[in-house]
Amino acid sequence: MMWRKGTVASLGKSWGEAQECRVMIEGEGEAKALAYTALVGQPEVGDEVLLSAAAAARGLGTGGYLMVVAIPGRLPADSKAGPGHIVKARYTPLQYMTMGADEQESPWYEKLREADSIDGMPVIVADLHSALPAAVAAIRARKPEARIAYIMDDGGALPVWFSQTCARLTERGDILGTVTARQAFGGELEAVNIHTALLAARLVWEADVAIIAQGPGNLGTGTKWGFSGTSVGDAINAVNALDGEAIALLRMSSADARDRHFGLSHHSATSLTRVALSPALCAVPEFADQDELSRLVRAPVRALLEGQLTRMFECKRLTRCDISTAGLTRALGDSPVGLRTMGRGLQEDPLAFLAAGVAGYAAAELF
Repeated sequence: MMWRKGTVASLGKSWGEAQECRVMIEGEGEAKALAYTALVGQPEVGDEVLLSAAAAARGLGTGGYLMVVAIPGRLPADSKAGPGHIVKARYTPLQYMTMGADEQESPWYEKLREADSIDGMPVIVADLHSALPAAVAAIRARKPEARIAYIMDDGGALPVWFSQTCARLTERGDILGTVTARQAFGGELEAVNIHTALLAARLVWEADVAIIAQGPGNLGTGTKWGFSGTSVGDAINAVNALDGEAIALLRMSSADARDRHFGLSHHSATSLTRVALSPALCAVPEFADQDELSRLVRAPVRALLEGQLTRMFECKRLTRCDISTAGLTRALGDSPVGLRTMGRGLQEDPLAFLAAGVAGYAAAELF
């Protein structure tokens, strides 16, 4: 751990329960920090704050933010006693108590108590959080009336409040909201696991389609099995266990400098062929000549990708579904939030977003 004390110099933008600020740290100068107001209260200029600095110092997983752990001179008032006894981020200093959608004190308890099916609801399962807005944009291009639920797993950020994407999509009504599952927290609905998150999305929100992905931040060690995206396979198993239609959003890239992620990422291939033990429909871009982004994916990349896909589809549980990319440039360009993955935008890595888009198209055709 690296602890720092700082003084709030100015406040920046805010979204949901997140507040940016600039802090002065004695002997080190000014830095940017992020406070989750639901946990530590609302910072004000002049406040002394305690900061967690290790991840930011190493350039890891926090968007460059120091994280505000406490405002010791002005602690927030105690939370009002209310229903719920689910604890997320358990046994950490900032463990979060909330009400699960399916616990006894919940107004939806009776609805979920014996629930065992999501009645064929299409569920897109993605590795990266950056795929979420692209998939949403594609669904809405085909089915503007779609009721879309986002289910956030705990493979990345635990608080959904870190995601400006979620805040914007929810504010606009592009998604119904977020169901935070397992140790992830802060969603409009809370769930113990992916299974209860799926049931809540379908039966509480009456969603037409759900999208499962981890929050911002992605963990990987560069080894065959050392990545948080193995949760994709687990999620596909959950979808099938509850009578849903699992759609695998394939992680692809036409710009990633790492061989293991260029073309079809090994994260998708490993999760789908080795972790998922039940069927999944895999949406594959069929490059339309009239689509601007599709023309940016060059022939050598397409040839490499086809070879990778041929090997992956030797797994008989997977169903290949080639879907035209026609219209995706416009649909993705209309996204209400900027599309970026691993620091790259639409024009820099078109294949990544086309793959997300065709998964959205596939889901739109299934309800």
